[in-house]
Amino acid sequence: MAKLLIVEDDESVRTLSARAFERAGHSVDIAEDGLQGLSLITAAEGGYDIVVSDIRMPAMDGIEMAKAAASRFPGLKIVLMTGYADQRERAEELDGVILDVVQKPFTLAEIRARVERALVCFA
Repeated sequence: MAKLLIVEDDESVRTLSARAFERAGHSVDIAEDGLQGLSLITAAEGGYDIVVSDIRMPAMDGIEMAKAAASRFPGLKIVLMTGYADQRERAEELDGVILDVVQKPFTLAEIRARVERALVCFA
């Protein structure tokens, strides 16, 4: 069982993803944007096994959050999600910080498999 943080501004994606990971036996926290996500990461002292975050969000986007979190907690595993090709290109700048970028829309089976692979391959 892993401890996950899902950072997503779309409530339906956030809720469905959280339920899918909980059903797979993981402990899941959720945040509505990058600022809230970074706050939870900081409060947990980087204690998440993996952070799964949308890129494009209000307040603080996923890339800004990933940079800030990685600078405070090197080695924190982060997987990003996006529906925008230009955002995917921005994530490529964070090689070594971002483990994977999942293209939206995705199936619950796909996001679970990509996160499980990141947990295993980068343990």
